[in-house]
Amino acid sequence: MSGPVFLDTNVLVYLFDSSAPAKQKRAQEILETETRQGQALLSTQVLQEFYVAVTRKLTKPLDEKSAERAVHDLASLPIVQVDTPMVLAAVARSRHDRFSFWDALIVESAVVGRASRIYSEDLQHGRVMDGVRIENPFLK
Repeated sequence: MSGPVFLDTNVLVYLFDSSAPAKQKRAQEILETETRQGQALLSTQVLQEFYVAVTRKLTKPLDEKSAERAVHDLASLPIVQVDTPMVLAAVARSRHDRFSFWDALIVESAVVGRASRIYSEDLQHGRVMDGVRIENPFLK
């Protein structure tokens, strides 16, 4: 499959999660590969969620300065800007597909960004929505 690969927040958080070394290594491989190929894609939602997660939810949280630096680095990648039409589409998708609003917004961001895949640990592996395939990169 060619085209951008949308990276969900959980993939990026694992970059800094030393309590899950196998997932941390896999997340590093994904970011390196997709960035080198010019295929990594994020959204403003992912940047926001990432900052909160790495400063509050990790066993060893990042200090705010390190987390801010990481957000700046990630923000250099292609970013889908969440806007009002996307929010409304995510509301409709969440009702129709019985997703959480936040997961529906991830899918909408990937669709708008013309991604071929979403790498996510949270969404249904193998499902295809609007031409975007969901893949859990941590499955063995």
